[in-house]
Amino acid sequence: MKIIIKENERGLLFKNGTYRRLLMPGKHRVRPLFGETYEVSNVYNSVVSANVDIAALLNDSDIASKVTRVDVPDGHIAIHYEDRRIVGVLQKAGTYCYWNCFREHEFELIDISETEIVGLKPAQIAMIPMNLYTKIEVPDGEVGLLFIDGKYERELKSGSYYFWNNMRRVVCRNVDTRAQQLDISGQEILSADKVSLRINFVCTYRITDAVKIVGNLKDYQSQIYTVIQLALREYVGKFRFDELLEHKNSIATFVLNQLQLKHESLFVEFTNAGLKDIVLPGEIRDIMNTVLVAEKNAQANVIARREEVASTRSLLNTAKLMEENSTLYKLKELEYLEKICDKVGNISVGNGSILGELREILNS
Repeated sequence: MKIIIKENERGLLFKNGTYRRLLMPGKHRVRPLFGETYEVSNVYNSVVSANVDIAALLNDSDIASKVTRVDVPDGHIAIHYEDRRIVGVLQKAGTYCYWNCFREHEFELIDISETEIVGLKPAQIAMIPMNLYTKIEVPDGEVGLLFIDGKYERELKSGSYYFWNNMRRVVCRNVDTRAQQLDISGQEILSADKVSLRINFVCTYRITDAVKIVGNLKDYQSQIYTVIQLALREYVGKFRFDELLEHKNSIATFVLNQLQLKHESLFVEFTNAGLKDIVLPGEIRDIMNTVLVAEKNAQANVIARREEVASTRSLLNTAKLMEENSTLYKLKELEYLEKICDKVGNISVGNGSILGELREILNS
């Protein structure tokens, strides 16, 4: 039987299952009646055989001189380059061979028994299967706390980090070190006279030591919330309801001063605090509205009485002046007569005209 091995192929000749020799491109005769078989290998692929292990093929000096060999030990992978371009990654330990007739093959062994991936470029990492590593990202404004097998290792700045998925457990906890706002909403607090108030409060803080706040405080956000809550209760509980309304502008200052005493123990810096509002119970709100309406009505009555007194006083002063000055009195009469004449068209009594007589008086 004649076979043809193409230019981009290499043939492996076997007799009774035993490798005999390499078949180069061209025509060859294979004698099946004598137990001869063959396999064809594409030169752009790795050298493999279904009948024999790669080690047996490498015993042939002819094959060994025409392939590039790489041995990948346990705990390693190999990055495969063809003509200095990355084409893949050899993940399993073993021996690999590639035909070197048309392309130059190079390999870079990478130790994956280490924890962190160091020294590889992004293009190299991108070619590595994602099941082999874990990517950790630390955003801007945050720090990452790296734990390996449950033990704190080091602090990570913002950026991307890669770790091999081996027997070690890698965990990163990101902590935001920027200024943060914490809302204390709907806190029901009793005043000194047992009035239940709902207070909405806001506080701004910034974490100063991410390592200590995570290592020393369990659920630090809940602890910060509790400290603010207790400071509010301490202040509100000292005053009666009416007194509290008078001193409500001092609540934020008191709470902020109390929180600043906790800087070292909480590993944070409180920068601002403010009271948003105080919500009264329904019955107290109705009473306050009634009181407010009564106060406004009383103020309106006082203003009305003041205006009446002023008007009466003005009339009295005018009367005194007219009583003392007859000419002024006469002028006032004429002023009123003029107003009457302007607003009324004609008034007739009998055969005479009162308005005409008044006009004659005014013109005289």
